[in-house]
Amino acid sequence: MNVLVIGLTGGIGSGKTEVSNRFAQHGVPVIDTDQLARELVEPGQPALLEIVTAFGPDCLDERGQLRRDQLRERVFADPSGRRRLEAILHPRIRTLLQARIANITAPYCVAVIPLLIETGMIDLVDRILVVDVSEAEQIRRVLARDGITETQAHRILAAQTQRQERLACADDILENGADFSRLHQQVAALHERYLALASIKAS
Repeated sequence: MNVLVIGLTGGIGSGKTEVSNRFAQHGVPVIDTDQLARELVEPGQPALLEIVTAFGPDCLDERGQLRRDQLRERVFADPSGRRRLEAILHPRIRTLLQARIANITAPYCVAVIPLLIETGMIDLVDRILVVDVSEAEQIRRVLARDGITETQAHRILAAQTQRQERLACADDILENGADFSRLHQQVAALHERYLALASIKAS
């Protein structure tokens, strides 16, 4: 596999989507594991059947779609439930991610993996790019975006790798404050760097 794989990660509310969108605007293929997870829980998929078996039919709506928000709230309040859900989804996400990477023909791709460190998928990427922001800013953004309570937001943060541990694993760090122009400049600089590294890897 000659394609250079950049693992993009960061805590909830850090701005991973904004960063991945900017890479996409540079023509870089982006594989988002959250989207892979959505594909895996579509009606009729084996993963969804396992989730219903584990958590009961009330986790589905009247159309047979997974009630994602309801299930998220449930598992973040119950660590054993979260581990059960992860055991169903994470191996499948890993397999699907590997398949998508294998089909990439561009010099490099960005794999958005919010739980990159937690799920042990580090071996699938060549470099780790962490989008970093303060915890206070994470909470503010999540409350504004998701309409959840502060308690729920803190539970989600607590379930993720601690900020300092994430930064310690990083090959590259993007500081994502309020200045989007600065963020875009950082992405543009990294794009050129990754193209150079991809050329070295392919040679």
